[in-house]
Amino acid sequence: MRRAPRRDLLAGLTVAIVALPLALGFGVSSGLGAEAGLATAVIAGAVAAVFGGSNLQVSGPTGAMAVVLVPIVGEYGPGAVLTVGLMAGVMLVALALLRAGKYMRYVPAPVVEGFTLGIACVIGLQQIPNALGVDKPEGDRVLVVTWRAVEEFARQPNWTALGCAGAVAAVMLIGARRRPAVPFSILAVIAATVVAQVAGLDAATPIGDLPSGLAPPSLGFLDPGALGTLLAPAVAVAALAALESLLSASVADGMTVGQRHDPDRELFGQGLANIAAPLFGGVPATGAIARTAVNVRTGAGSRLAALTHAAILAGIVFAAAPLVSKIPLAALAGVLLATAVRMVEVGSLRAMARATRSDAVILALTAAATLALDLVYAVIIGLAVAGALALRAVAKQARLEEVPLDRGDHSAEEHALLAEHIVAYRIDGPLFFAAAHRFLLELTEVADVRVVILRMSRVSTLDATGALVLKDAVEKLTRRGILVLVSGIRPGQRQVLDSVGALEALRPEDRDHATTPEAIRAAHDHLESAGVLPAAADRHKQRALPNPAGSPETSEESVR
Repeated sequence: MRRAPRRDLLAGLTVAIVALPLALGFGVSSGLGAEAGLATAVIAGAVAAVFGGSNLQVSGPTGAMAVVLVPIVGEYGPGAVLTVGLMAGVMLVALALLRAGKYMRYVPAPVVEGFTLGIACVIGLQQIPNALGVDKPEGDRVLVVTWRAVEEFARQPNWTALGCAGAVAAVMLIGARRRPAVPFSILAVIAATVVAQVAGLDAATPIGDLPSGLAPPSLGFLDPGALGTLLAPAVAVAALAALESLLSASVADGMTVGQRHDPDRELFGQGLANIAAPLFGGVPATGAIARTAVNVRTGAGSRLAALTHAAILAGIVFAAAPLVSKIPLAALAGVLLATAVRMVEVGSLRAMARATRSDAVILALTAAATLALDLVYAVIIGLAVAGALALRAVAKQARLEEVPLDRGDHSAEEHALLAEHIVAYRIDGPLFFAAAHRFLLELTEVADVRVVILRMSRVSTLDATGALVLKDAVEKLTRRGILVLVSGIRPGQRQVLDSVGALEALRPEDRDHATTPEAIRAAHDHLESAGVLPAAADRHKQRALPNPAGSPETSEESVR
């Protein structure tokens, strides 16, 4: 923090200017009011800056969290949000102690892009009632609420509110393109507030009275009897806080050189922030991607910038609450509408949609689920579909391929005789639950031969399902009178085969061999003892069967 304090202080000031309207707007959107958003930005922003795992992360109320909190407020009431935030904070600390931060890397990019698009749509739709200047209609589905708000506006238009919201959003979007370094959000909000006050625009409803200071810390909201009921919402809030915070920290890493966050410490810091914020009446918080990006772009190099941002917002709470209370709700709606538009990276969406059909499906499904259900369910659905499609792709790599017997020093007549009664298959790739049954179907349809040799040296993965399918295939072929020999089983796969009894099915008559030449030799002995090979084959035995030591195939893989 002592390396470049002046630069960090300037970055903190810039972030505070950007964060003020967002904190107010997201507090209003969550249903707990603008004061809750400010309390979250101050308390959670400071605690996460000190204890988090990123030097550049800026935390506070976010649009994604507001999306999740709205139905909680509707079902359980505003007070339940504080309990949910406290429970989620405890869960985040537990995840940090369990070192779960590293699992963030397993979230596919299409899922992240899909829920970001869905969040942007939900944030924008949530602002429609305030932007239109109508009371928020009843309902817990954002599409339904938006439609009712539009119907109410059509019956009684409020062009002042609509013009205010549209003007603020336009200034932000146009200004961000021409002068990205200028905080047009706060400038637009100040201008809208001044115009509304000077012109006496009653239709531009203000935020309302704000307390001059933070509420004293209290646990009065906590109802032990409601903890069980609120467990599911708390899990959803904790999951979202972890996902968004780690994603934001990763974005900050990508924008800098030499900065790397500690994911477990970041979870710990966010957990403490969410434990502290409800004590002061704040909503659950996460790392904020937009504010973190502003922090990095303005030259922040340490935690001092995030702490400065929290301190400046605290000063505004104590010194300028009466002025802030006069900001029109429509102006905040315009800020959030512009924020929602800027969240959508058209280039990234286009690239993801063109990458593969699976990526496009995952992205679209996650975004649609965010709109129709909620964010946590959307992420779960996206991860489930991504996992299923990935398993399908991996399963396609498993192949059962018939390979010719190595001729070695056989004569043409001897080789043809062996090939008539022996067939060899090579199993390539993973033999696991997603591919095993197709393998069984192909193997049991083998033609009428006396011996089947399975070459398993190229089996990359084997699970219990694959081992059971192999056992079933051996038993089916054995009942048809076909001898099954295997070669090249890896040491790590023997335990799986043995646990389901597959090795037991191969032990009679010594059917398990280290190399393919050994398996061919065993097949030859079996055919000879069964009288299939003529007696004259005895004098050609040494020449007809390849010798691992003298064979032209010298690699270990070739003999297996």
